[in-house]
Amino acid sequence: MSGKSSREQRREERLAAEGADAQEERRRRLLQIGSAAVFIAVVVVAVLIVVSSNESDGGDTNLEDVGLVKSKLTGIPQSGLLLGDPQAKVTLYEYGDLQCPVCKAFSEGIVPEVIESQVRSGEANLEFKNFTIISQESIPAGAAAVAAGRQGRGWNYVELFYRNQGAERSGYVSDEFMTEIARGAGVPDIGRWNKDRKSAKTLEEVEASTAEAQQLGFTGTPSFAVEGPGTSGRETLGTPGEAGILERAIEEAA
Repeated sequence: MSGKSSREQRREERLAAEGADAQEERRRRLLQIGSAAVFIAVVVVAVLIVVSSNESDGGDTNLEDVGLVKSKLTGIPQSGLLLGDPQAKVTLYEYGDLQCPVCKAFSEGIVPEVIESQVRSGEANLEFKNFTIISQESIPAGAAAVAAGRQGRGWNYVELFYRNQGAERSGYVSDEFMTEIARGAGVPDIGRWNKDRKSAKTLEEVEASTAEAQQLGFTGTPSFAVEGPGTSGRETLGTPGEAGILERAIEEAA
């Protein structure tokens, strides 16, 4: 049997070069998105902190927005701390600390748009990852969210915690507060949740996701990353200042 003709070889080389060019162009666009995210975040983050600090003090057991959080998430599948179709082609990762006031502002002003536009539709799913950097109180708070996720209420817990967040490092993250958040989030078995949140396995999961965030080079919360067919593994996005940056990153990763 004869070998490939020179024409066939040239054609294969051309197709390979075009594929490499396309991949490089996609990487370039993602870098542009990341650069835009950093620039906008510098301008926006301070505003978000001010907005968050001007809201109610929170941190008590008189919960707010229980019904709002429930309606926001109704109809969207949950598995652990993954929100959306687990078979979606693209995963957006949010590394957050439940005590973080900027995370709270993102959960109220930026992330909902992504959930409605791309998570609810099945285009992408969204996974919350604990990145506990504010204080020791962040660890039991994160463990409580993981435990709620084991009963299908992880995102309800995260969202309701943010909306009732107190001042960081103020000591409000008590057993009483976290239990009330769990009840408000609809965790069906509080006894099981209590056992799970204190287990070594759950605490190790919180430590592992924090280490993962550090390995990705993140130093603050919230920080985002994306992974899909069009990415080279998990690609970092930093802290975008608007939902559109996250939405474009998801489109690029698909």
